[in-house]
Amino acid sequence: MKDDRPHNGGTRANSADGKTHEAEGPLSAEADGIIEGRNAVLEALRAGTAIDKLYVSRGETDRTLGRIVQMAREKGVPVSEADRRKLDAMSRTRAHQGVIAVSAVREYATVEDILNRAREKGEPPLVVICDEITDPQNLGAIVRTCECAGAHGVILPKRRSAGLTASVAKASAGAISYVPVARVSNLSMLLRQLKQQGIWIFGAAAGSDTPLYRADFKGPAAIVIGSEGTGMSRLVEEGCDFTVSIPLRGEISSLNASAAAAVLLYEAVRQRTT
Repeated sequence: MKDDRPHNGGTRANSADGKTHEAEGPLSAEADGIIEGRNAVLEALRAGTAIDKLYVSRGETDRTLGRIVQMAREKGVPVSEADRRKLDAMSRTRAHQGVIAVSAVREYATVEDILNRAREKGEPPLVVICDEITDPQNLGAIVRTCECAGAHGVILPKRRSAGLTASVAKASAGAISYVPVARVSNLSMLLRQLKQQGIWIFGAAAGSDTPLYRADFKGPAAIVIGSEGTGMSRLVEEGCDFTVSIPLRGEISSLNASAAAAVLLYEAVRQRTT
C-alpha cells in the first residue's frame, strides 16, 4: 500500500484526501514547571501561561475545580483525571488541593511557524512528527538531534505525549530554545494537511520491506517516529506515504526512538548535502 508510488522527494500535486482516548502513564514529579493549588492554577490559566497538561483528582467535583477544568479546555490544555496518590507523588508542597498543572518551559509554535521557517531558509521542509513519545529523555534527545541536523521543527500530539517540560529541556541540552515545537489535536488530520501542502510522509516502521536508504528525503519531508513499545499508531501509519526500516544486524529487534530519529534525519542530511 505504501510503495505503489515512486520514492520521489520532489513535488507532490495537491491532494483532496481528504477521538482518541488517552492512555495515561505513570506521573513523575518535575524539578520545575509544577503549578499546584487551585488559586495558583487559576491565575496561571488567566495569565496565559503555557501549560502542557492539567491533572485533577479523580472523583472530585466542585464549582472551583469545574471552573479550572472548563478554562483549561477552552484554552486547549489537555485535562486528565488522576488518582490522588499520583498527585501526591507529583506535589512538592503536599498542598495541591486536587489540581496540578505542568507548565511548558517555552511557548509552543504552530505548524505554519515550522513551515514558514523552511520557506525563510529557502529549503524544502524537514519535519519530525513524534507519535506517542511519552519519555521526556527520548523527546529531548529527538529535539536535540533535530537542531543539530537542521530540521525545521517537531510536531507532537496534545495527548499521549511528553511535552516541553523541564526534563525535556534538560535532555535537549538547550535545543528547545532553537527548534520550534508544535502540538496538534489529531495527527491523522495533520498528515492530510501536510500532504496538501506538498510534503511527503515517511514513517519509521520495523516491519517495512523498504530500507531507509531507498527513500528520497531531498524534497519536502516529514519523518514520523513512533513509540518504542508499539511503534506508530495504526491510523498514523495508514496516513504515511511510505514506511521505511532501519537495517538491524544484531540480536535486538529495534532501536531507541531517539536513535531511530537520528539515523533517519542524518540520512536526510546526507542526501540533501551530496
